[in-house]
Amino acid sequence: MWRERGTISKIMTKVLFIFLDGIGLGADDPETNPLARVEMPYLQSLLGGRKLTASMAPYESKFVSLLALDAGLGVDGLPQSATGQAALMTGINIPAELGYHYGPKPNPEVAGYLNNGNTLFSWLRAEGKKSALLNAFPPGYFSGIESGKRLYSSIPLALTSAGYPLFTQEDLFAGRALSADFTGHGWRSMLKISEAPILSAHQAGEKLGQLAGRYDFSMFEYWASDYAGHKQNMVWAVEQLEVFDGVMEGLLRNWNLDEDLILITSDHGNMEDLSTRRHTDAKVPGLIIGVNYKVFTEGLTDLTGVASRIRNFILDGEEQINQQNA
Repeated sequence: MWRERGTISKIMTKVLFIFLDGIGLGADDPETNPLARVEMPYLQSLLGGRKLTASMAPYESKFVSLLALDAGLGVDGLPQSATGQAALMTGINIPAELGYHYGPKPNPEVAGYLNNGNTLFSWLRAEGKKSALLNAFPPGYFSGIESGKRLYSSIPLALTSAGYPLFTQEDLFAGRALSADFTGHGWRSMLKISEAPILSAHQAGEKLGQLAGRYDFSMFEYWASDYAGHKQNMVWAVEQLEVFDGVMEGLLRNWNLDEDLILITSDHGNMEDLSTRRHTDAKVPGLIIGVNYKVFTEGLTDLTGVASRIRNFILDGEEQINQQNA
């Protein structure tokens, strides 16, 4: 299922964070929950044959932990993208500090938390670690930002405020980044960029692992799941999840599970309940993959615990692992 490497003298811990926008842990109801309807044989093999629904969490195996994480953070109302993603990037309960959830894009109050050097990307850069957001952004995105017609969402804002560049079409074509839909089909069908490179889901997973291996911390942002939820599009949601399953298979066949971690989580619920166009108050999956997941998962209950655990694992992973194994 995956490749295990032998013991080496120096542990160099890495984290790949796959952010799935708008995916909660929903009911075991295939009529409303595409995660209950779809067959994802590879992901299900990681979860003991079960599907990624609320009844599955918590779950542990040798390589995998699934937690149900609170995205509401004690604040009334439905969680929103800007504040949820900002909490993931800073470790601060921003909805509680502001007194409200906000999204989809950061308002000045939310942006203030992401522009002050107190994000995961900023922390790691200050420690000399290499980080990247592995998405490639098309030319129209940058022209929209420059014209003021488009705002950064919280994750690109956290990256750029730390002094890192966003990857471009040139990076996609050169194989230094991936398209937002993993395979590149969206660049051709939606953006009409006919020469965009196309990958199979498995190839995209392999590429994701190769790219992530160049960095101490890397992140991939997948927004199509939230889009499917708002459109209440079961067919499209199932298709996207099938692609994601192929990506995970390609990724994990080329990932060092002995030392490194993969984290998959979200900012709020949405796609898991297609009976509504709105976000939901469902808990979100905290899926951690890697032999040493316990040094990451201990005490993790909500979105605010993610950033500090990523930082600590990258900076002190060897010591944490040795303490766990003592």
